[in-house]
Amino acid sequence: MINSLLRGFVYFVVFVLIQVLVLNNLHFLRVATPFLYLYFILKMPLGISRSQIVFFSFLAGLVIDVFGNTQGMHAAACTLVGFCREPLIQVLMGKDLPDGIFPSYKTFGVGGFFRYVSFFVLLHHTALFLIESLTLFDPLFLLVRVLASVVMTVLLVCTVEAFNRESQKSGE
Repeated sequence: MINSLLRGFVYFVVFVLIQVLVLNNLHFLRVATPFLYLYFILKMPLGISRSQIVFFSFLAGLVIDVFGNTQGMHAAACTLVGFCREPLIQVLMGKDLPDGIFPSYKTFGVGGFFRYVSFFVLLHHTALFLIESLTLFDPLFLLVRVLASVVMTVLLVCTVEAFNRESQKSGE
């Protein structure tokens, strides 16, 4: 219990700092921006209550909003994906997963984890960029921004997960 709380706190601090200090300033071709802080929400253990997931997702988005001066856009998008996380896992993986495991390559399989991350990030980025634009004036540019950012974020999250020795070693 203490170990998972400590792990969650370390993930939160490290990935929020990376997001705020480095990735918020990285805009590939002025279109794509990776959002690595989502890894914190993705790696929450299964079986915790939906209200806790929504609260911590909101908190992560709020911290990004405070440091990025984005007026609640990340908090809203993170709250949405935090609310949809458990049903998404149930649809993609089935209902036979035990409580307390952390989503990873080992627990979901490489394909399952990739699908989980892809759908999760697609939902977050669609909500975030729709809130940011508040219009469908240029839907093609919006679609390009969403898809390019999804690709960058999914690649970054999957790369971080590949180097996450804790998930591979402990057999979670």
